[in-house]
Amino acid sequence: MRRPSLLLLATATLLAAAAAGVRAGPEMPQAAAALGMRAGPEMPQAAAAAGVRAGPAMPQAAAAAGPPVKLSPDFYSQSCPRAERIIAEVVQSKQMANPTTAAGVLRVFFHDCFVTGCDASVLIAPTHFAKSEKDADINHSLPGDAFDAVVRAKLALELECPGVVSCADVLALASRVLVTMTGGPRYPVPLGRKDSLSSNPTAPDVELPHANFTVGRILELFTAKGFTVQEMVALSGAHTLGFSHCQEFASRIYDYKDKTGKPAPFDPSMNPTYAKGLQAACKEYQKDPTIAAFNDVMTPGKFDNMYYVNIERGLGLLSTDEDMWSDLRTRPFVERYAANNTAFFDDFARAMEKLSLFGVKTGADGEIRRRCDAYNSGPNAL
Repeated sequence: MRRPSLLLLATATLLAAAAAGVRAGPEMPQAAAALGMRAGPEMPQAAAAAGVRAGPAMPQAAAAAGPPVKLSPDFYSQSCPRAERIIAEVVQSKQMANPTTAAGVLRVFFHDCFVTGCDASVLIAPTHFAKSEKDADINHSLPGDAFDAVVRAKLALELECPGVVSCADVLALASRVLVTMTGGPRYPVPLGRKDSLSSNPTAPDVELPHANFTVGRILELFTAKGFTVQEMVALSGAHTLGFSHCQEFASRIYDYKDKTGKPAPFDPSMNPTYAKGLQAACKEYQKDPTIAAFNDVMTPGKFDNMYYVNIERGLGLLSTDEDMWSDLRTRPFVERYAANNTAFFDDFARAMEKLSLFGVKTGADGEIRRRCDAYNSGPNAL
């Protein structure tokens, strides 16, 4: 997998124009410097891929497994007391070497949890005999750096306490570490998940939100899984980190047509200077599909509420960003988080804790994988 070409479009000209804003809001901070990363080494591949605070009721283990296992932040206090420290040391080192790791791990975590629950099913590598979630179209762009971070953490854990810590727990803890490392909130992560015994190659394309979905359709996906409108908007704040490939927003900046079919140079809801900067940056995207732009043009490496401020000012990158502003169900939360970083952090923390408990496997419903990319004894039939 090639490293995407990252184009930070916060040039002095763009910032000067964007600071005026096309919507009301506080003054924008200035970007420290422009960053260009078109060239780069091959991204490391995974060698062995390895709501409410109280949360919803946790899934029960199969009857044959006896009493259900209760998840707890202290689950490994006796069996692997240094587990959290080991994971933190590995992923922090990875993030310092590859600053896009945090966004990648968060994305992998969401793609895992939203499809059959937080059970590391997205980490299973396909084989000649069986496909996995990695084969789904929407998962083809999941970054190798993210899988590599989990691989390294799992390997370090296996050296200290083999067969104890699940890959699902490694992914959940790694996500929390990277959120806090980049400036975001710390939130509880109950532990004791088991790893899945199956990985469905067709489920991700059906269950995960796509970049061209309307807010209404995305809300349907979230509410079907027990998440509120507010939780959906809060979780979307993870887009304050990371980037999107030009093909994901090309329809907004090239050959744009409104709902009546009327053409325009670009989506008129976008800040004009921002849209023109994206047009220039992405002009070769059809020849080079790795060209990408930061989701948050202002503070792309910092976990903060600038993603929502950007949406208010026409600096949202994806069509779903603009939809969250124009949709009356989501706009109040965008306005709240844009105005109050503490409110965003509080709601994001609660939503992430709730997400981390979604569909977890315990008891005989799962296993502790020795390698995160492979079952211990083969998959269950789907």
